[in-house]
Amino acid sequence: MSATPQKNRASRRVLAAAAGLATVGALVAAMPAGAQDHGKGHGHHTPARTVDVQLLSFNDLHGNLEPPAGSAGSVTETQADGTTKAVPAGGVEYLASSLRAARKGHPYSITAAGGDMVGASPLLSGLFHDEPTIEALNKIDLDVTSVGNHEFDEGATELGRLQNGGCHPVEGCYEQGKKFEGADFPYLAANVTDEKTGKPILKPYTVWKKNGVKIGFIGVTLEGTPNIVTANGVKGLKFHDEIETVNKYAKELDRQGVKSIVALIHEGGAPASSSYNYDCDSPAAGDGISGPITDIAKGISPKVDALVTGHTHQAYVCTIPDPAGNPRLVTSASSFGKLYTDTTLTYDRRTKDIVRTAVKTSSKHHPAPANPVSANHIVTRDQAKATDMTELIARWNTLAAPIANRPQGFISADINGRGSTAPEKPLGNLIADAQLEGLAPADKGGAVVAFMNPGGIRADLVYKATGSEGDGVVTYGESFTVQPFTNMMNVVDLTGAQLVSALQQQVSGSNEASPKILQISKGLTYTLDMTKTGAARVVTDTIRLNGEAIDPAKSYRVAMNEFLAGGGDGFAALGAGTNKLVGASDLDLFNAYLAAHSTAAAPLAPPATDRITVVQ
Repeated sequence: MSATPQKNRASRRVLAAAAGLATVGALVAAMPAGAQDHGKGHGHHTPARTVDVQLLSFNDLHGNLEPPAGSAGSVTETQADGTTKAVPAGGVEYLASSLRAARKGHPYSITAAGGDMVGASPLLSGLFHDEPTIEALNKIDLDVTSVGNHEFDEGATELGRLQNGGCHPVEGCYEQGKKFEGADFPYLAANVTDEKTGKPILKPYTVWKKNGVKIGFIGVTLEGTPNIVTANGVKGLKFHDEIETVNKYAKELDRQGVKSIVALIHEGGAPASSSYNYDCDSPAAGDGISGPITDIAKGISPKVDALVTGHTHQAYVCTIPDPAGNPRLVTSASSFGKLYTDTTLTYDRRTKDIVRTAVKTSSKHHPAPANPVSANHIVTRDQAKATDMTELIARWNTLAAPIANRPQGFISADINGRGSTAPEKPLGNLIADAQLEGLAPADKGGAVVAFMNPGGIRADLVYKATGSEGDGVVTYGESFTVQPFTNMMNVVDLTGAQLVSALQQQVSGSNEASPKILQISKGLTYTLDMTKTGAARVVTDTIRLNGEAIDPAKSYRVAMNEFLAGGGDGFAALGAGTNKLVGASDLDLFNAYLAAHSTAAAPLAPPATDRITVVQ
């Protein structure tokens, strides 16, 4: 998910603190069995010809240690009668329990992840530069992950610290007498190289070994990472094509005798249904999924046996044909630790490769499941919590509490942001209004309109209390979870023509296939006609600012965060602003607005969504 990252977040956070978080392939449950004997093995000492290796995977955790609140904390499940229901899910106390239970009876078990383990994290993890999440992943026994775009939010040096350990260069060690140890699993970044040396900044691949069984993992993030991370985060780095990179290292692994290969790719797709148990191979392989991963999957060498993906926060278990025309598994487990994927890879000791079969059924009476067999499973909240995770959360919460529990304002009902699927989100309007109000005074920038990128809204504002603060109270921890990047605000001059171009860029160019609808401050209105294509979807003669048509030649003062002001998310027109004034952070303006517009007796109601008229 595109989102704005943080820059110099450490020093800002200290100041802020002082001042004031599939498809199931043919719905087949993953095969039980650990090392199942698929061969005739003579005597007790001859190992079976094939071994079942369990691959458990998840993606896009984003530091969600506590169960995500509101609509962000549930998954959609299709029932036998065709209706859908929302099932509460996620939280590392449950994720750890789910993974540990799943591993039982599987002597060969690997746990892998598809990137964005950290970044855009709730306060409990974000306040401590995601050290709590790395610690949790170590305890969960994660074996390997690819990097995602959010691993670069604070730059390559900070990512290196998360891998190798050491206390934060500005804030030091958070717990007395304890040094941060770093991740005890490798972060793989095969397609991210240092501009000067041309070498990958972290390991490109790793090989998991047990009793002669060898499985290689190659990790890449999306090539477009620089477009969705602030310039500071990707400074001095080059991001390469996902297909070329994976194929290059698959060849290298193959030369080393590693024939079983899994690619961990932080890029994904969109299944035709939002239900985690949707059959994405109905009616045929790969029919039920679209998006960037489909083309990537079709281009990756047949040497690679399965693709664990992420980034789009969707749930799917699909087969997409490889370049040789054979079906190959492509999986993603939603986000925030709400699902995990359980895949059975059948390893052939003679060929050292994963057995991949195209046949779903061998006969009417003896179904032979496709291989590998895979399914997504809900991380339910009705199971026992992992006590070591409960203790970890409590320990870090004690450190975070003085900042996290401070009330910022009051709301009368849920104000949906991340959980809203509409182009115009109630929380988006609230954030844009807060930015406009904070930056409208002449000495603060003189803004007349504000734009907010939808990917930067990381949660909903939830009415129900998450702790002891009481219903309707918005705490600093909750407002931070909505806007965790602490981006500085910019006010710039844009011409009316550039303003119109920016609105058109929401639905054209790199955003045509998957529109990114800017959240806009009150006073700006227009019509979006989604029956048209490209830039024509923005009906230009309907654009009004405070009732007046936009004058292409006139100059307007426009407020936005530094990510958008840098042209992020494909908004080149917003990157062309002049006379830049740097204002307060987005989070400070948001909290100031909540304080100014709500009291316990008069809480803030969700704003109306009447600024963008959508024609479907």
